Amino acid sequence: MARRSPPVAPILGAPPPLPEGAGAPSSPLSVVAAPRAPSRGRTAFVGTTTTLRLAMTPVVAALALAGQGRWAAVAFALAASTDYLDGYLARRWGVTTTTGSFLDTTADKVLVGGVLIALTSIGQASPWAVMIIVCRELMVMGLRGSVAVTGRVIRSSQLGRVKAAVQFVAIILLLLRVDLRLGPTGIGEWALWLAAVLTVVSAADYLARWAASTLRGSAPRRTA
Repeated sequence: MARRSPPVAPILGAPPPLPEGAGAPSSPLSVVAAPRAPSRGRTAFVGTTTTLRLAMTPVVAALALAGQGRWAAVAFALAASTDYLDGYLARRWGVTTTTGSFLDTTADKVLVGGVLIALTSIGQASPWAVMIIVCRELMVMGLRGSVAVTGRVIRSSQLGRVKAAVQFVAIILLLLRVDLRLGPTGIGEWALWLAAVLTVVSAADYLARWAASTLRGSAPRRTA
């Protein structure tokens, strides 16, 4: 009868033996790579587009006040397009931040409010519609800031995006002085009043989500 060899004591620090049928252990170097940190260059580029929107506000206003409506419309369209560009790139590149989201929406409000005030001063926009829009944007900016200091952000809703798009179209029509009347007023003025109505409705939606996030201490259910 064959003699059994005595059991070998495990070596201190050695890995435990594998059960029968188990494959060879994988290399200790084959580990899951950690997610890459967002590129600083990409983050800076997205921030630059937001800064460009702020810098273009006085340029568009000055052109409108000087009677250069076409050039003002071109400059405004370029500035407004950066709103969609930086949002798309931030999501695609994964560089969305609380500060970036806050500055992005703030730049939109500064651009829209500044150009509308310039249009009102030259008689191209209804003062009442402009007052509604500007007051709403200031109110929402304050509420957004009160949440941002806690490290959170209430993003714009789909309704807010539609409102912003209608505002952009209305401002371009007013800058170009499109001579197309629909009843008692022009198409640009109609678009501006539509933007004012959407501004009020979206403000009510934002207030409801702000209350849910701040007063009840719960995060907003959807992004806006």
